[in-house]
Amino acid sequence: MQSSNGRSRRGGSGHESPAENHEGHDLTPAEATGKVRYHDPWYDALASGWGETDGTGGPAPEVPAARREDADRAVRAGDVYLEVQRSAAFQEVRGRYLRFVVPATVVFFTWYVAYVVTATTAPGFMARPVAGAVNVGMVAGLGQFVTTFLLTWAYARHARLRRDRAALELRWDTQELTRGIRGGTS
Repeated sequence: MQSSNGRSRRGGSGHESPAENHEGHDLTPAEATGKVRYHDPWYDALASGWGETDGTGGPAPEVPAARREDADRAVRAGDVYLEVQRSAAFQEVRGRYLRFVVPATVVFFTWYVAYVVTATTAPGFMARPVAGAVNVGMVAGLGQFVTTFLLTWAYARHARLRRDRAALELRWDTQELTRGIRGGTS
């Protein structure tokens, strides 16, 4: 087997030589004695041209990108996204999102801050028993968990009923428009 630099990974006896795998690296005492062997085939593979030479001692040329798109196409694709962002459908989806998220965030954050402030400023109130060993602080703390789950459920329901279909249609339209710019390829 050969490494990325063309040298054989294994010696004639089939065992790896520690000097081959660690060329240019300081060896630990275990590596120097040959007790540690690396069986990873990618161990000495260099990352995309880092430190490789062209055979004459100079640095190797940079590997060209796998795909270069025309700058004009990129500008036109950007125009598609700007057009979609300015569309009434996008503004409606964004408005529905904000009309749910902003009030929900404000209410939940207010409830959380009220719980923390009450717990620190009114420990007597939080220690007031409700039923047996259960006190107001425990009920309010469990209420934090309950409201978190309720808010998550409400958000998922709101998204499913009021935004997902419209957002999916927008995404489909955007993909169709950009696919047309790229010449029919995906």
